[in-house]
Amino acid sequence: MVSIKLYIKTNEVDTMTPLKQPGSTYKSRTRANVLRLFRWNAAWLAASALMALGPKFLWNKAPLFTLVAVAFDIAVGIGMVLANKDYLADLDELQRKVQLNSMGITLGVALIAGVPFTVMDKYHLIPFHADIAFMLIIMSLTFAISNLYGTRHYR
Repeated sequence: MVSIKLYIKTNEVDTMTPLKQPGSTYKSRTRANVLRLFRWNAAWLAASALMALGPKFLWNKAPLFTLVAVAFDIAVGIGMVLANKDYLADLDELQRKVQLNSMGITLGVALIAGVPFTVMDKYHLIPFHADIAFMLIIMSLTFAISNLYGTRHYR
């Protein structure tokens, strides 16, 4: 039996290669999306560190440089959100469900914990200042725990 494959010409010597590249499996696409998402998250972390620490350690609170760092952080943050969107779009239905459930739980916990946290800070009911870093830690732990739970629940 003869099989028909689509080929494309790759160079002048008439060497032919299959049209579909062998590395385009679901697993390799997911790995590439995870790496892309990781890079965007790392870039956003670096941009946020630059924005937060630059005025004090690098440019002596110069407003122009601080505004440029803020704009850069926002631009990288938008790139990270789009990378997250692409990552979610390429997941299978079950993985997408686990991720979206984890994101929803994280949003709920952030809202439920964040409002009382700021009220307690405003009326000095806690011995420290309610900083956004505490909320980021709570959100990260909530997402990690709910994601692990969801992944194990659907095995």
